[in-house]
Amino acid sequence: MPLTHRTTPYPHWEFSTAAGGDLLRLVPERGGLLSGWCCNGRELLYLDEARFADPALSVRGGMPVLFPICGNLPADQLPLPQGNFTLKQHGFARDLPWELEELKGAEGVRLSLGDSPASLEMFPFPFRLQLELRPQPGALAIVVLVDNLGPEPLPFAFGLHPYFAVTSLAAASLEGLPERCFDHGTMAPVATAPLLERLEQGVDLLAQPAAAVRLLDRGSGLALELQAEAPFDLAVVWSDPPRPMVCLEPWTAPRGALVSGERRLEVAPGQTCRLACRYQLIESSGISPQDPA
Repeated sequence: MPLTHRTTPYPHWEFSTAAGGDLLRLVPERGGLLSGWCCNGRELLYLDEARFADPALSVRGGMPVLFPICGNLPADQLPLPQGNFTLKQHGFARDLPWELEELKGAEGVRLSLGDSPASLEMFPFPFRLQLELRPQPGALAIVVLVDNLGPEPLPFAFGLHPYFAVTSLAAASLEGLPERCFDHGTMAPVATAPLLERLEQGVDLLAQPAAAVRLLDRGSGLALELQAEAPFDLAVVWSDPPRPMVCLEPWTAPRGALVSGERRLEVAPGQTCRLACRYQLIESSGISPQDPA
């Protein structure tokens, strides 16, 4: 069915598939936010609706977009040949209004953001950023296109920050992460397993998995698998107790990449960078809701 504007439970646009009835809820004026994803009759995203109702507060929930940086920069400063620019945590894309349209063939939706006077004050590069969301059977496929519309190479990092609802943090676990990761709390490499045991206390880690990563929920017997293509293949795990959610995020680069150069992406003038990932819902994951924690 075509995009439909809804006023409840909050103003948003709704896209649903003809087959299966999967549903996307979108709020383009709030940073191009995917605020809800209903798949196989289950709402998978967490959204703090009370906080969302206050535009002065940052969103806690849905799937915020991180561009042109992931994380933060030292003192929020981006030094460039053009000068020093103030760029706050996770960049500006999650704060600016986007455009929304349906993809041809009713296969999904496209959210678009272009440079503006507001963005150029923080990041002096003309660009077009497109986020294509395509519901698939039991899954959501995501394609990101970054166009360089200016005369200079366009440096950037990109990430998605989806909040996935779980029955409880005690019931959540992860599979597929490497033995070592980077702890954003201590800003140091650490063993992954002990950190994951602290989901109920709050974690913030970055890793480079060799394959897909699964978020498992013993309370529901479900698993959600992140399948990412390089260079969109870093994984961030974040919990924020007592919220019943875990973020499993694809990033292209670690914090500070635009300054350090580590995994920094650059798009030549007139060229496009394509990034892709997919979230697959696995209902026969072998996790029983009766399994002990």
